[in-house]
Amino acid sequence: MATSTAENTYLRLKTVLDVLTEGTWTGEARNAGEVLAEATARVPFTDHEAVLLSGGIPRGHKTLTSATAKLVKAGWLVKGRSGWTITEDGMRATVAFPDADAFATALDAGTPVPAGTPLPAAPAVRKAPAAKVAAASKTSGTKAVAAEATAKKAPARKAPGKKAAEAVGKAAKLIEEAVEPVVKAVRSRKAPAAKSTSPEVVAEPLEGPDEETFPQPEAVAVAGDFNTLLGAPENWAPQYDESQMDFDFGSQLWIKSTELPAGYYTFKIALNRSWTENYGAFGTFDGPNHELQHDGGTVTIRYDHRTRDITINS
Repeated sequence: MATSTAENTYLRLKTVLDVLTEGTWTGEARNAGEVLAEATARVPFTDHEAVLLSGGIPRGHKTLTSATAKLVKAGWLVKGRSGWTITEDGMRATVAFPDADAFATALDAGTPVPAGTPLPAAPAVRKAPAAKVAAASKTSGTKAVAAEATAKKAPARKAPGKKAAEAVGKAAKLIEEAVEPVVKAVRSRKAPAAKSTSPEVVAEPLEGPDEETFPQPEAVAVAGDFNTLLGAPENWAPQYDESQMDFDFGSQLWIKSTELPAGYYTFKIALNRSWTENYGAFGTFDGPNHELQHDGGTVTIRYDHRTRDITINS
């Protein structure tokens, strides 16, 4: 692994293209969250990159998410509602710039992929030699009889499909384990995290709305007249941990679920632990309060920073 956040970020950007290229070989479609999770599983966060920002997002993940705009600008990646798609130039870039240094230099300088660069070749499917196939066919009759005689005694063997599913499950578990600790860590914190003075990558802003990984604030709070019921020292207080929402990587939504007694409540969505940027009813900036007539029990509030939409399920 590289030694700096910048070097690691470029390694992960190249890995993003590698993962998407592999998907074209297998016909497997992956959404943005899955692609980023795989990239960070292959190039794990350093201790510095794993530090949680106040919204529960690891520093390295936020840096990588913003930096993917470079791939879009280079014409190597297309982001859409249905997921991410690698372009032919993006696949050729993995061949033209195979090592991390060349890839980073080309991406920063806007170097086009050289004409004539081939597409990466899919892994060859290995076949048994013809002689072995012929020999196997000659003995197949004898083996079939023997197999029939012992089938009832032999323990059942796992089907190849089941083995493949188990392998995929293990891989998914590794990715989940890479992300889950940071989510658990932020839920257990009680004091706001101190701002880091370590240098970070300054990524280019997105050229337009990113449907899958829109740049997120560092924290989102539900600030209203029920914050004390959540354990905060006072109401209408976006600065306290008890008021903060959790970010869900898969849906790209900020979520807060809690138990509230029956009653009428009002609240707003406030960003980055202050009232400088807040959204009220209909996602209006500094708009009127949201209203909640609650029958009692669990209520779940979701905030989509791409659209400023707020939904309530109670």
